[in-house]
Amino acid sequence: MIPIDKVREIVSKHKLLENKLSSDKIDKKNFAKISKEYSDLNEILINAKQYLSFEETVNDLKKILNDSNSDQEMKDLAKIEMDELSKKKLFNEKKLKLFLLPKDDADKKNAIIEIRAGTGGLEASLFAADLFKMYEKVSNKKKWLLELISISKSDAGGLKEVIASIKGKNIYSSLKFESGVHRVQRVPDTETQGRVHTSAATVAVLPEAEEVDVKIDEKDLRVDVFRSSGPGGQSVNTTDSAVRITHVPTGIVVSQQDEKSQIRNKEKGLKILRSRVYELERKKLEDARSKDRKSKIGSGDRSERIRTYNFPQGRVTDHRINLTLHKLEEFMEGEIFDEIADNLNLHAQEEKLNSLDK
Repeated sequence: MIPIDKVREIVSKHKLLENKLSSDKIDKKNFAKISKEYSDLNEILINAKQYLSFEETVNDLKKILNDSNSDQEMKDLAKIEMDELSKKKLFNEKKLKLFLLPKDDADKKNAIIEIRAGTGGLEASLFAADLFKMYEKVSNKKKWLLELISISKSDAGGLKEVIASIKGKNIYSSLKFESGVHRVQRVPDTETQGRVHTSAATVAVLPEAEEVDVKIDEKDLRVDVFRSSGPGGQSVNTTDSAVRITHVPTGIVVSQQDEKSQIRNKEKGLKILRSRVYELERKKLEDARSKDRKSKIGSGDRSERIRTYNFPQGRVTDHRINLTLHKLEEFMEGEIFDEIADNLNLHAQEEKLNSLDK
């Protein structure tokens, strides 16, 4: 059950904001914030009002059912309406619970995605490249802006590592469940016997932190510069433009050498560093709040196997929600990404709702 005062608070807050927005005295600085809050409440207002009126409406229907003067047809209609109201109450209750769940501020942020080849040698690097192409296609279809931060290529067109930022609306909430080990099963081009090989790549999705989100003191940084190197270690730059930044308090190290400018490399490195420090602090806070939480969705830790891409059978399986789609080709083209992403988000919400009921 939802505390009735919480639901009344939604209705009264909506009315208060409505009056503020229609007033000439509204603070222009807060107009956007108040408008957003009013819009959010607007989406749940009808559910709140129906939930509050449930008892009153049911009591009126009970009077009809208990009234000896009511004819049978009237009683039958009242019984049907009561059944419909009970179903509607459960629906409204679920919607209200979801609305009242604690919000993760990071959900609205842009994201930094890091993909690295794991076990499996050359085939793992080729799979890492395939994953990156898949996220590129998803971004294009959703009109997200994907910007490359750094890339390290392997032989035959594979990727040892790639880091990119993705900007748009609620990016982190759309991608946060992609973190973990992605496993691929397929026959490599170099395999003459047609045997299926298994390899893996890791994906980490971090909320992109702004300077206001995390304070990094310059004195806590150790910055080393060195000469950029390409595949095989050959020098690709005659100046010391590559940058290695160490955040001494956490031990987090970021190297950046994609740009010819030392300043640009440092800027990109700090963007990655800031997001990693921010995510570390978020993890600490989350662990402190729920040390014994065991989520079926998973923690998003990079060591956790989350998904298998089986090419011979044309299927993709997400192990956290036991969902298998026999549409691997479409998934890799970014066409049905939401079929898994939406189910993961829905399952996470269900788990939060269940935890509220306990």
